[in-house]
Amino acid sequence: MLIPLDERPCNYDFPQMLAKTTDYELILPPREILGKKKKPGNVDAIWSWFTENLKSCDDVILSIDTLLFSGIVPSRLHHERLDTLMVKLSRLGGILAASPEINVYAFSLIMRNPTYSSSDEEPDYYGKWGAEIHRWGVIKHKQELGIATKEDVQELRGISKKLPQKYLHDYLDRRAINIEVNKKVVELAADGLFAFTLFPQDDASPYGVTARDQQLIRERIRQLDVELKVYMYPDADAAVNTLLVRAINRYENRTPLVYVKYASCLGETVIPDFEDRVVGETVKYHILAAGGLIASSASESDIILMINVPGGNMQDRWSEIDTGTALPHTPQYDVSRTLIELVEYTDYAINHLNKNVVFADIAYCNGGDPLLLRLLRQKGLLWKLAGYAGWNTSSNTIGTCLPMGMLYNSFGETEAHRDFLALRYLEDIGYCSYVRRDVILNDLRALGFDSQRVDGPRGKVSKIVRDRLQRFAKVNLNDKNHKVKITDCYMPWSRMFEVGLSCSVKLIER
Repeated sequence: MLIPLDERPCNYDFPQMLAKTTDYELILPPREILGKKKKPGNVDAIWSWFTENLKSCDDVILSIDTLLFSGIVPSRLHHERLDTLMVKLSRLGGILAASPEINVYAFSLIMRNPTYSSSDEEPDYYGKWGAEIHRWGVIKHKQELGIATKEDVQELRGISKKLPQKYLHDYLDRRAINIEVNKKVVELAADGLFAFTLFPQDDASPYGVTARDQQLIRERIRQLDVELKVYMYPDADAAVNTLLVRAINRYENRTPLVYVKYASCLGETVIPDFEDRVVGETVKYHILAAGGLIASSASESDIILMINVPGGNMQDRWSEIDTGTALPHTPQYDVSRTLIELVEYTDYAINHLNKNVVFADIAYCNGGDPLLLRLLRQKGLLWKLAGYAGWNTSSNTIGTCLPMGMLYNSFGETEAHRDFLALRYLEDIGYCSYVRRDVILNDLRALGFDSQRVDGPRGKVSKIVRDRLQRFAKVNLNDKNHKVKITDCYMPWSRMFEVGLSCSVKLIER
Protein backbone atom coordinates (compact mmCIF):
# COMPACT_ATOMS: atom_id res chain seq x y z
CA MET A 1 0.00 0.00 0.00
CA LEU A 2 1.08 3.54 -0.72
CA ILE A 3 -0.44 6.59 0.94
CA PRO A 4 1.26 9.14 -1.35
CA LEU A 5 2.35 12.69 -0.59
CA ASP A 6 -0.22 14.12 -3.03
CA GLU A 7 -1.95 13.41 -6.33
CA ARG A 8 0.70 14.76 -8.72
CA PRO A 9 2.26 12.29 -11.17
CA CYS A 10 5.64 12.27 -9.37
CA ASN A 11 4.01 11.07 -6.15
CA TYR A 12 1.08 9.05 -7.48
CA ASP A 13 2.13 7.67 -10.88
CA PHE A 14 5.92 7.24 -10.64
CA PRO A 15 5.80 4.60 -7.87
CA GLN A 16 3.10 2.72 -9.80
CA MET A 17 5.25 2.75 -12.91
CA LEU A 18 8.20 1.47 -10.91
CA ALA A 19 6.08 -1.26 -9.33
CA LYS A 20 5.06 -2.44 -12.81
CA THR A 21 8.71 -3.28 -13.52
CA THR A 22 8.51 -5.86 -10.69
CA ASP A 23 6.41 -8.83 -9.55
CA TYR A 24 4.84 -6.81 -6.73
CA GLU A 25 1.38 -5.25 -6.59
CA LEU A 26 0.94 -1.69 -5.36
CA ILE A 27 -2.40 -0.22 -4.28
CA LEU A 28 -3.20 3.47 -3.70
CA PRO A 29 -6.24 5.43 -2.50
CA PRO A 30 -8.48 7.02 -5.16
CA ARG A 31 -6.84 10.11 -6.59
CA GLU A 32 -9.90 12.29 -6.07
CA ILE A 33 -9.84 12.03 -2.25
CA LEU A 34 -6.28 13.41 -2.06
CA GLY A 35 -7.18 16.97 -2.97
CA LYS A 36 -5.38 19.24 -5.41
CA LYS A 37 -2.65 21.75 -4.64
CA LYS A 38 -4.10 24.25 -2.10
CA LYS A 39 -7.48 22.51 -2.05
CA PRO A 40 -7.35 19.99 0.80
CA GLY A 41 -8.42 16.43 0.23
CA ASN A 42 -10.83 14.40 2.32
CA VAL A 43 -8.79 13.35 5.35
CA ASP A 44 -11.60 11.21 6.76
CA ALA A 45 -11.90 9.35 3.44
CA ILE A 46 -8.15 8.80 3.37
CA TRP A 47 -8.25 7.30 6.87
CA SER A 48 -11.21 5.09 5.93
CA TRP A 49 -9.48 3.77 2.82
CA PHE A 50 -6.28 3.21 4.81
CA THR A 51 -7.93 1.21 7.57
CA GLU A 52 -10.19 -0.76 5.20
CA ASN A 53 -7.29 -1.92 3.01
CA LEU A 54 -4.54 -2.27 5.61
CA LYS A 55 -5.03 -5.98 6.35
CA SER A 56 -4.74 -6.89 2.66
CA CYS A 57 -1.14 -5.61 2.50
CA ASP A 58 2.23 -6.92 3.64
CA ASP A 59 3.88 -3.49 3.56
CA VAL A 60 2.70 0.11 3.79
CA ILE A 61 4.51 3.21 2.54
CA LEU A 62 2.92 5.96 4.56
CA SER A 63 2.96 9.75 4.15
CA ILE A 64 2.22 11.20 7.57
CA ASP A 65 1.50 14.59 5.95
CA THR A 66 -1.26 13.03 3.86
CA LEU A 67 -2.78 11.14 6.75
CA LEU A 68 -2.90 14.32 8.86
CA PHE A 69 -3.36 17.16 6.35
CA SER A 70 -4.20 15.42 3.02
CA GLY A 71 -0.89 16.29 1.33
CA ILE A 72 2.25 18.36 0.99
CA VAL A 73 0.76 21.80 0.28
CA PRO A 74 -2.03 21.53 2.88
CA SER A 75 0.68 20.68 5.45
CA ARG A 76 2.05 24.21 4.87
CA LEU A 77 -1.33 25.93 5.11
CA HIS A 78 -3.32 24.13 7.81
CA HIS A 79 -4.86 25.58 10.98
CA GLU A 80 -5.04 22.31 12.90
CA ARG A 81 -4.70 22.26 16.67
CA LEU A 82 -1.76 20.30 18.04
CA ASP A 83 -3.90 18.24 20.40
CA THR A 84 -6.13 17.17 17.49
CA LEU A 85 -3.11 16.02 15.50
CA MET A 86 -1.71 14.13 18.48
CA VAL A 87 -5.00 12.24 18.83
CA LYS A 88 -4.72 11.20 15.18
CA LEU A 89 -1.14 10.02 15.65
CA SER A 90 -2.13 8.06 18.75
CA ARG A 91 -4.92 6.47 16.72
CA LEU A 92 -2.36 5.53 14.05
CA GLY A 93 -0.14 4.01 16.74
CA GLY A 94 -3.01 1.88 18.00
CA ILE A 95 -3.91 0.65 14.52
CA LEU A 96 -0.31 -0.34 13.76
CA ALA A 97 0.24 -1.95 17.16
CA ALA A 98 -2.72 -4.21 16.39
CA SER A 99 -1.10 -5.28 13.08
CA PRO A 100 2.55 -6.01 13.99
CA GLU A 101 2.96 -8.33 10.99
CA ILE A 102 2.71 -5.36 8.58
CA ASN A 103 5.93 -3.51 7.73
CA VAL A 104 5.34 0.24 7.73
CA TYR A 105 7.73 2.62 5.96
CA ALA A 106 6.75 6.08 7.15
CA PHE A 107 7.87 9.51 6.04
CA SER A 108 7.09 12.99 7.31
CA LEU A 109 8.31 16.24 5.80
CA ILE A 110 10.17 19.05 7.48
CA MET A 111 8.30 22.14 6.32
CA ARG A 112 10.23 24.07 3.73
CA ASN A 113 11.17 27.77 3.86
CA PRO A 114 11.59 29.11 0.29
CA THR A 115 14.13 31.87 -0.29
CA TYR A 116 11.80 33.71 -2.68
CA SER A 117 8.41 35.42 -2.43
CA SER A 118 5.68 33.27 -3.96
CA SER A 119 2.26 32.23 -2.72
CA ASP A 120 1.84 29.52 -5.34
CA GLU A 121 2.33 26.73 -2.77
CA GLU A 122 2.62 28.79 0.43
CA PRO A 123 0.29 31.00 2.49
CA ASP A 124 -1.03 33.98 0.53
CA TYR A 125 1.14 36.47 2.44
CA TYR A 126 4.26 34.59 1.33
CA GLY A 127 3.73 36.11 -2.12
CA LYS A 128 4.77 39.50 -0.75
CA TRP A 129 6.81 38.66 2.34
CA GLY A 130 8.39 35.27 1.63
CA ALA A 131 11.92 36.51 0.99
CA GLU A 132 11.83 38.60 4.18
CA ILE A 133 10.52 35.68 6.25
CA HIS A 134 13.34 33.51 4.92
CA ARG A 135 16.04 36.10 5.65
CA TRP A 136 14.57 36.71 9.13
CA GLY A 137 14.98 32.99 9.84
CA VAL A 138 18.52 32.83 8.45
CA ILE A 139 19.78 35.73 10.53
CA LYS A 140 17.99 34.58 13.71
CA HIS A 141 19.57 31.15 13.27
CA LYS A 142 23.01 32.71 12.80
CA GLN A 143 22.48 34.79 15.94
CA GLU A 144 21.72 31.62 17.92
CA LEU A 145 24.94 30.08 16.58
CA GLY A 146 26.94 33.23 17.36
CA ILE A 147 28.01 33.84 13.75
CA ALA A 148 25.75 36.75 12.74
CA THR A 149 27.67 39.79 11.47
CA LYS A 150 26.92 43.44 12.24
CA GLU A 151 25.49 43.70 8.74
CA ASP A 152 23.23 40.73 9.44
CA VAL A 153 21.92 42.32 12.65
CA GLN A 154 21.28 45.61 10.87
CA GLU A 155 19.42 43.80 8.10
CA LEU A 156 17.33 41.93 10.68
CA ARG A 157 16.28 45.22 12.31
CA GLY A 158 15.14 46.51 8.96
CA ILE A 159 13.16 43.35 8.19
CA SER A 160 11.54 43.33 11.63
CA LYS A 161 10.32 46.91 11.20
CA LYS A 162 8.49 46.26 7.95
CA LEU A 163 7.49 42.58 8.18
CA PRO A 164 3.91 42.32 9.55
CA GLN A 165 4.18 40.39 12.79
CA LYS A 166 0.83 38.64 12.31
CA TYR A 167 2.21 36.90 9.23
CA LEU A 168 5.45 35.94 10.94
CA HIS A 169 3.57 34.55 13.95
CA ASP A 170 1.20 32.56 11.75
CA TYR A 171 4.15 31.07 9.88
CA LEU A 172 6.18 30.24 12.98
CA ASP A 173 3.20 28.86 14.90
CA ARG A 174 2.46 26.39 12.10
CA ARG A 175 6.08 25.34 11.95
CA ALA A 176 6.10 24.76 15.71
CA ILE A 177 3.07 22.48 15.43
CA ASN A 178 4.62 20.53 12.55
CA ILE A 179 7.82 20.05 14.53
CA GLU A 180 5.89 18.57 17.44
CA VAL A 181 4.19 16.23 14.98
CA ASN A 182 7.58 15.12 13.71
CA LYS A 183 8.86 14.53 17.24
CA LYS A 184 5.86 12.30 17.86
CA VAL A 185 6.66 10.40 14.66
CA VAL A 186 10.16 9.77 16.06
CA GLU A 187 8.55 8.40 19.21
CA LEU A 188 6.34 6.04 17.17
CA ALA A 189 9.48 4.85 15.39
CA ALA A 190 11.20 4.30 18.74
CA ASP A 191 8.18 2.24 19.85
CA GLY A 192 8.85 -0.12 16.95
CA LEU A 193 5.72 0.75 14.97
CA PHE A 194 7.65 1.61 11.81
CA ALA A 195 10.08 -0.69 10.00
CA PHE A 196 11.86 2.43 8.74
CA THR A 197 11.28 6.18 8.87
CA LEU A 198 12.34 9.10 6.68
CA PHE A 199 12.27 12.83 7.30
CA PRO A 200 12.82 14.12 3.75
CA GLN A 201 13.86 17.75 3.69
CA ASP A 202 11.91 19.73 1.11
CA ASP A 203 13.75 22.81 -0.30
CA ALA A 204 16.47 23.64 2.24
CA SER A 205 19.43 25.90 2.95
CA PRO A 206 22.32 25.67 5.45
CA TYR A 207 20.79 28.32 7.75
CA GLY A 208 17.26 29.37 8.60
CA VAL A 209 14.13 28.09 10.29
CA THR A 210 14.23 24.83 8.32
CA ALA A 211 17.82 24.08 9.33
CA ARG A 212 16.93 24.89 12.94
CA ASP A 213 13.89 22.59 12.79
CA GLN A 214 16.10 19.80 11.47
CA GLN A 215 18.34 20.13 14.50
CA LEU A 216 15.40 19.83 16.88
CA ILE A 217 14.33 16.59 15.22
CA ARG A 218 17.90 15.26 15.21
CA GLU A 219 18.09 15.87 18.94
CA ARG A 220 14.93 13.81 19.45
CA ILE A 221 16.29 11.03 17.25
CA ARG A 222 19.48 10.94 19.35
CA GLN A 223 17.58 11.02 22.63
CA LEU A 224 15.56 7.95 21.60
CA ASP A 225 18.58 6.16 20.09
CA VAL A 226 16.98 5.47 16.69
CA GLU A 227 19.64 6.86 14.32
CA LEU A 228 19.90 3.55 12.44
CA LYS A 229 16.23 3.41 11.54
CA VAL A 230 15.29 7.10 11.20
CA TYR A 231 17.02 9.03 8.40
CA MET A 232 16.94 12.71 7.47
CA TYR A 233 18.24 14.09 4.18
CA PRO A 234 17.15 16.35 1.28
CA ASP A 235 14.18 15.12 -0.76
CA ALA A 236 10.39 15.20 -0.78
CA ASP A 237 8.65 14.03 -3.93
CA ALA A 238 10.91 11.01 -4.50
CA ALA A 239 10.71 9.55 -0.99
CA VAL A 240 7.95 7.17 -2.08
CA ASN A 241 10.25 5.63 -4.71
CA THR A 242 13.05 5.13 -2.19
CA LEU A 243 10.78 3.43 0.34
CA LEU A 244 9.19 1.26 -2.33
CA VAL A 245 12.54 -0.14 -3.45
CA ARG A 246 13.70 -0.53 0.16
CA ALA A 247 10.69 -2.76 0.83
CA ILE A 248 11.25 -4.78 -2.34
CA ASN A 249 14.99 -5.19 -1.71
CA ARG A 250 14.07 -6.61 1.68
CA TYR A 251 11.78 -9.23 0.13
CA GLU A 252 14.31 -10.04 -2.58
CA ASN A 253 16.99 -10.39 0.11
CA ARG A 254 19.24 -7.98 -1.79
CA THR A 255 21.64 -5.30 -0.63
CA PRO A 256 22.72 -3.69 -3.92
CA LEU A 257 26.29 -2.40 -3.97
CA VAL A 258 26.47 0.96 -5.72
CA TYR A 259 29.67 2.46 -7.12
CA VAL A 260 29.41 6.25 -7.53
CA LYS A 261 31.26 8.16 -10.25
CA TYR A 262 31.11 11.93 -10.84
CA ALA A 263 31.49 14.00 -14.01
CA SER A 264 33.82 16.36 -12.11
CA CYS A 265 36.51 15.90 -9.48
CA LEU A 266 34.70 18.68 -7.62
CA GLY A 267 31.33 17.03 -8.16
CA GLU A 268 30.70 15.51 -4.75
CA THR A 269 31.50 18.86 -3.07
CA VAL A 270 28.81 20.78 -4.96
CA ILE A 271 25.88 22.00 -2.86
CA PRO A 272 22.87 21.69 -5.19
CA ASP A 273 20.30 24.43 -5.43
CA PHE A 274 17.48 24.04 -2.87
CA GLU A 275 19.61 21.76 -0.68
CA ASP A 276 21.70 22.26 2.44
CA ARG A 277 24.73 19.98 2.04
CA VAL A 278 27.25 18.67 -0.48
CA VAL A 279 25.83 16.16 -2.90
CA GLY A 280 28.33 13.47 -1.89
CA GLU A 281 26.77 13.20 1.57
CA THR A 282 23.22 13.20 0.19
CA VAL A 283 24.03 10.38 -2.23
CA LYS A 284 25.15 8.20 0.69
CA TYR A 285 21.79 8.61 2.38
CA HIS A 286 19.84 7.89 -0.80
CA ILE A 287 21.70 4.62 -1.30
CA LEU A 288 21.34 3.59 2.35
CA ALA A 289 17.65 4.52 2.51
CA ALA A 290 16.93 2.46 -0.61
CA GLY A 291 18.49 -0.58 1.05
CA GLY A 292 21.91 -0.48 -0.64
CA LEU A 293 25.53 0.19 0.28
CA ILE A 294 28.29 2.12 -1.43
CA ALA A 295 30.81 -0.05 -3.28
CA SER A 296 34.51 0.81 -3.17
CA SER A 297 35.09 -0.21 -6.80
CA ALA A 298 33.20 -0.71 -10.02
CA SER A 299 34.22 -4.36 -10.20
CA GLU A 300 32.48 -5.31 -6.92
CA SER A 301 29.35 -3.26 -7.63
CA ASP A 302 25.91 -4.32 -8.78
CA ILE A 303 25.10 -0.82 -10.00
CA ILE A 304 27.23 2.09 -11.17
CA LEU A 305 25.63 5.45 -10.39
CA MET A 306 26.87 8.14 -12.75
CA ILE A 307 26.41 11.64 -11.36
CA ASN A 308 26.31 14.29 -14.07
CA VAL A 309 27.12 17.28 -11.89
CA PRO A 310 28.79 20.64 -12.63
CA GLY A 311 32.15 21.50 -11.15
CA GLY A 312 30.70 24.51 -9.35
CA ASN A 313 27.47 26.43 -8.92
CA MET A 314 24.42 24.80 -10.45
CA GLN A 315 22.29 26.55 -13.07
CA ASP A 316 18.48 26.41 -13.15
CA ARG A 317 16.52 25.44 -16.27
CA TRP A 318 13.52 27.35 -14.93
CA SER A 319 15.60 30.56 -14.93
CA GLU A 320 15.75 30.37 -18.73
CA ILE A 321 12.07 31.26 -18.68
CA ASP A 322 12.62 34.33 -16.51
CA THR A 323 15.36 35.69 -18.76
CA GLY A 324 13.98 34.48 -22.09
CA THR A 325 17.45 33.33 -23.14
CA ALA A 326 19.32 30.04 -23.03
CA LEU A 327 21.67 29.41 -20.12
CA PRO A 328 25.21 30.66 -20.84
CA HIS A 329 28.18 28.35 -21.16
CA THR A 330 30.19 28.64 -17.95
CA PRO A 331 33.45 27.11 -16.67
CA GLN A 332 31.68 24.82 -14.21
CA TYR A 333 30.14 23.02 -17.20
CA ASP A 334 32.70 23.40 -19.97
CA VAL A 335 35.99 23.32 -18.05
CA SER A 336 35.42 21.89 -14.58
CA ARG A 337 33.64 18.69 -15.64
CA THR A 338 34.36 15.98 -18.22
CA LEU A 339 31.02 14.55 -19.27
CA ILE A 340 32.60 12.73 -22.20
CA GLU A 341 34.63 10.53 -19.83
CA LEU A 342 31.46 9.62 -17.94
CA VAL A 343 29.75 8.54 -21.15
CA GLU A 344 32.77 6.60 -22.41
CA TYR A 345 33.00 4.80 -19.07
CA THR A 346 29.29 4.02 -19.29
CA ASP A 347 29.88 2.35 -22.64
CA TYR A 348 32.72 0.28 -21.17
CA ALA A 349 30.79 -0.61 -18.00
CA ILE A 350 27.73 -1.83 -19.90
CA ASN A 351 29.37 -3.55 -22.87
CA HIS A 352 32.54 -4.95 -21.24
CA LEU A 353 31.90 -5.17 -17.49
CA ASN A 354 28.22 -6.14 -17.88
CA LYS A 355 27.21 -3.62 -15.20
CA ASN A 356 23.89 -1.90 -14.60
CA VAL A 357 24.44 1.83 -15.13
CA VAL A 358 22.19 4.58 -13.77
CA PHE A 359 22.45 8.28 -14.62
CA ALA A 360 21.56 10.94 -12.05
CA ASP A 361 21.46 13.97 -14.32
CA ILE A 362 21.88 16.81 -11.82
CA ALA A 363 23.98 19.15 -13.92
CA TYR A 364 21.04 21.55 -13.76
CA CYS A 365 18.09 21.80 -11.44
CA ASN A 366 14.60 21.72 -12.93
CA GLY A 367 15.66 19.92 -16.09
CA GLY A 368 18.02 17.43 -17.69
CA ASP A 369 21.17 18.04 -19.70
CA PRO A 370 20.62 18.02 -23.50
CA LEU A 371 24.34 17.36 -24.06
CA LEU A 372 24.15 14.15 -22.06
CA LEU A 373 21.20 12.97 -24.15
CA ARG A 374 23.09 13.69 -27.35
CA LEU A 375 26.22 11.85 -26.20
CA LEU A 376 24.27 8.80 -24.99
CA ARG A 377 22.48 8.66 -28.33
CA GLN A 378 25.73 8.91 -30.28
CA LYS A 379 27.21 5.99 -28.32
CA GLY A 380 24.08 3.87 -28.73
CA LEU A 381 23.49 3.83 -24.96
CA LEU A 382 20.12 5.54 -24.72
CA TRP A 383 18.13 2.34 -24.31
CA LYS A 384 20.78 0.39 -22.38
CA LEU A 385 20.61 2.34 -19.10
CA ALA A 386 19.22 0.75 -15.95
CA GLY A 387 17.91 4.15 -14.89
CA TYR A 388 17.85 7.85 -15.72
CA ALA A 389 16.32 10.98 -14.19
CA GLY A 390 16.98 14.71 -14.37
CA TRP A 391 13.96 16.55 -12.97
CA ASN A 392 13.38 19.22 -10.33
CA THR A 393 15.88 19.08 -7.43
CA SER A 394 19.02 16.99 -7.19
CA SER A 395 17.44 14.68 -4.62
CA ASN A 396 14.22 14.28 -6.61
CA THR A 397 16.41 13.07 -9.46
CA ILE A 398 18.56 10.71 -7.38
CA GLY A 399 15.49 9.40 -5.58
CA THR A 400 13.94 8.45 -8.93
CA CYS A 401 16.79 7.01 -10.99
CA LEU A 402 18.43 5.02 -8.17
CA PRO A 403 15.28 3.03 -7.27
CA MET A 404 14.76 2.50 -10.99
CA GLY A 405 18.24 0.99 -11.28
CA MET A 406 17.86 -1.15 -8.17
CA LEU A 407 14.64 -2.67 -9.52
CA TYR A 408 16.35 -3.26 -12.88
CA ASN A 409 19.08 -5.05 -10.92
CA SER A 410 16.46 -7.46 -9.56
CA PHE A 411 14.03 -7.82 -12.47
CA GLY A 412 16.00 -6.93 -15.59
CA GLU A 413 14.74 -5.19 -18.71
CA THR A 414 10.97 -5.21 -19.03
CA GLU A 415 8.41 -3.38 -21.12
CA ALA A 416 7.51 -1.29 -18.08
CA HIS A 417 11.18 -0.37 -17.57
CA ARG A 418 11.52 0.84 -21.18
CA ASP A 419 8.34 2.88 -20.88
CA PHE A 420 9.50 4.58 -17.68
CA LEU A 421 12.96 5.22 -19.15
CA ALA A 422 11.34 6.86 -22.17
CA LEU A 423 9.13 8.91 -19.87
CA ARG A 424 12.15 10.25 -18.00
CA TYR A 425 13.82 11.35 -21.24
CA LEU A 426 10.58 12.93 -22.46
CA GLU A 427 9.75 14.75 -19.25
CA ASP A 428 13.14 15.62 -17.79
CA ILE A 429 14.91 16.70 -20.97
CA GLY A 430 12.17 17.05 -23.58
CA TYR A 431 9.73 19.00 -21.45
CA CYS A 432 11.79 20.62 -18.69
CA SER A 433 14.71 21.67 -20.88
CA TYR A 434 13.01 22.36 -24.24
CA VAL A 435 9.24 22.32 -24.65
CA ARG A 436 8.30 24.11 -21.42
CA ARG A 437 10.44 27.14 -22.23
CA ASP A 438 9.34 27.13 -25.86
CA VAL A 439 5.63 27.12 -25.05
CA ILE A 440 5.90 29.73 -22.28
CA LEU A 441 7.91 32.16 -24.38
CA ASN A 442 6.21 31.64 -27.74
CA ASP A 443 2.61 30.52 -27.17
CA LEU A 444 1.10 31.37 -23.80
CA ARG A 445 0.80 35.13 -24.15
CA ALA A 446 -1.09 34.86 -27.45
CA LEU A 447 -3.46 32.41 -25.77
CA GLY A 448 -3.98 34.72 -22.77
CA PHE A 449 -2.13 32.58 -20.24
CA ASP A 450 1.16 32.59 -18.32
CA SER A 451 3.50 30.06 -16.69
CA GLN A 452 1.38 29.84 -13.52
CA ARG A 453 -2.01 29.64 -15.23
CA VAL A 454 -3.08 27.70 -18.30
CA ASP A 455 -6.45 26.54 -19.62
CA GLY A 456 -6.93 23.61 -17.28
CA PRO A 457 -5.34 20.17 -17.23
CA ARG A 458 -6.46 19.19 -20.74
CA GLY A 459 -6.91 22.38 -22.72
CA LYS A 460 -5.19 23.85 -25.76
CA VAL A 461 -1.89 24.17 -23.90
CA SER A 462 -1.71 20.45 -23.12
CA LYS A 463 -2.33 19.66 -26.80
CA ILE A 464 0.50 21.98 -27.85
CA VAL A 465 2.82 20.39 -25.29
CA ARG A 466 1.91 16.89 -26.43
CA ASP A 467 2.52 17.70 -30.10
CA ARG A 468 5.95 19.21 -29.43
CA LEU A 469 7.01 16.40 -27.12
CA GLN A 470 6.04 13.85 -29.76
CA ARG A 471 8.20 15.78 -32.20
CA PHE A 472 11.04 15.76 -29.65
CA ALA A 473 10.72 11.98 -29.30
CA LYS A 474 10.84 11.48 -33.06
CA VAL A 475 14.05 13.47 -33.40
CA ASN A 476 15.88 12.56 -30.19
CA LEU A 477 14.61 9.19 -28.91
CA ASN A 478 13.39 7.10 -31.83
CA ASP A 479 15.92 4.87 -33.58
CA LYS A 480 15.87 1.80 -35.79
CA ASN A 481 14.79 -0.38 -32.84
CA HIS A 482 12.63 1.91 -30.69
CA LYS A 483 9.64 4.13 -31.37
CA VAL A 484 8.17 6.26 -28.56
CA LYS A 485 4.49 7.16 -28.57
CA ILE A 486 2.91 9.58 -26.08
CA THR A 487 -0.35 8.09 -24.82
CA ASP A 488 -1.43 10.91 -22.48
CA CYS A 489 -0.42 14.50 -21.69
CA TYR A 490 -1.97 16.93 -19.23
CA MET A 491 -1.02 19.84 -16.94
CA PRO A 492 -1.69 18.53 -13.38
CA TRP A 493 -2.02 21.83 -11.52
CA SER A 494 -3.04 23.89 -14.58
CA ARG A 495 0.40 25.47 -14.72
CA MET A 496 3.60 24.93 -16.68
CA PHE A 497 6.00 23.83 -13.95
CA GLU A 498 5.15 20.14 -14.24
CA VAL A 499 3.52 17.91 -16.83
CA GLY A 500 1.60 14.66 -16.58
CA LEU A 501 2.72 12.14 -19.20
CA SER A 502 2.45 8.52 -20.13
CA CYS A 503 4.09 6.83 -23.09
CA SER A 504 4.88 3.48 -24.62
CA VAL A 505 7.93 2.17 -26.45
CA LYS A 506 7.40 -0.03 -29.48
CA LEU A 507 10.27 -2.41 -30.25
CA ILE A 508 10.87 -2.67 -33.99
CA GLU A 509 12.02 -6.12 -35.10
CA ARG A 510 14.49 -6.29 -37.98
